[in-house]
Amino acid sequence: MASDTSSSQRHRERRPGARPTPLPQELQAVFAVYERGLTQPSGALDAGTVRVYASRVRQYLAWLAAAFAAGTIEGDPLTEPAARDRAARDYRTHLETVARRKPATINSHLTAVDDFYRRRGLGPAAAERADLPPTEPRALDRDDQIRLLREADRAAPRDKAITYTVFYAGIRISETAGLDIGDVRLPADEGLLIVRHGKHGRSREIPLHPELRTALEEWLPERRGWKGAGTNSALFLNRRGGRLSARSAYTVLRDIAAAADLPLGRDGVFTPRVLRHTAGATMARQGADIALVAEILGQSVETAGRYSLPTDDDRRKAIERLTIDE
Repeated sequence: MASDTSSSQRHRERRPGARPTPLPQELQAVFAVYERGLTQPSGALDAGTVRVYASRVRQYLAWLAAAFAAGTIEGDPLTEPAARDRAARDYRTHLETVARRKPATINSHLTAVDDFYRRRGLGPAAAERADLPPTEPRALDRDDQIRLLREADRAAPRDKAITYTVFYAGIRISETAGLDIGDVRLPADEGLLIVRHGKHGRSREIPLHPELRTALEEWLPERRGWKGAGTNSALFLNRRGGRLSARSAYTVLRDIAAAADLPLGRDGVFTPRVLRHTAGATMARQGADIALVAEILGQSVETAGRYSLPTDDDRRKAIERLTIDE
């Protein structure tokens, strides 16, 4: 069945420039419709997620084609909910027993399959996910947040605005560096940040937190006096008048975190991604719908769902509640 070809096909897909997994003509048309919807400018997925979903849905369709040829498929999984569910469950079994994928990878494949079926109007398939050990993304605790923001308040307006943008909008460091002046909308009240990502020009709108709005209002007048301000559209400039690079923006955040006495690096408390996780975890813990958190952060619902997982502090408090006063 698919086991004769799927492994080598997957390896070819992972190499830049390699040919994609081949599909029969009728499934090529199905995939083309899915890919067009996936890459629409209005989509909320980042470029990396788009590539992964497209690759994994193509692999699923290739497996379907092999299963059709082997006569192991009942009904039409592309149009019938019951057949969809059976096919998704069989595909999970294939990933576990033939492809020998790890649980996290299996779940990621099933998430892409669910996205495929949602876009076809059938909704997600009834296929249970593989069991995973519960892990929550690392986020700053309240004390570390306070120390970081206090140190950012002491920084120059540009560097404060960079820190506040990552912290209060939860966007990636590359997205922060990619912001243009026109991406900041400051009407009389509230405001929006337009975050553009991916080669297809997709964007998402993030309401401005009041603290972020204030930081941007402090930076924008100063920016007018910087070299390149009249010719460069970048929101954050470097001293030479060019767009501040993601690497340099990371240096700004790292220096502020170091001044706030936060441990740095892979095993420390602080990385730029931690600020993004902090935004996601805070929204989730304050009751925001996970689908909304995913939309704001430009993530999949599965990824954003990790922000609602219990932390070590949650577990400690749960145990402490077992105390009974005599």
